[in-house]
Amino acid sequence: MAESLIMGVYAVGTTMSDRWLSVEEIAEYLGVSRDTVYAWIGKKDMPAHKVGRFWKFKADEVDEWVRSGKASEEPDDASSR
Repeated sequence: MAESLIMGVYAVGTTMSDRWLSVEEIAEYLGVSRDTVYAWIGKKDMPAHKVGRFWKFKADEVDEWVRSGKASEEPDDASSR
């Protein structure tokens, strides 16, 4: 399904990257669990937007966050172990 998220076209001129993704969709897109997504929001500054009580994501923002290396950075307190 992750490939269909990227390639899907939902309206004239609107691609999947323009659409807001849910926690479940972004987790599947990245190949991680929902719990990992929630942890990354809190600990690794994953780009996410709160809409009411739901978290929403833009695939292009998350892609840039991954490319920048922030997804693989150690938390600040990890160096003190």
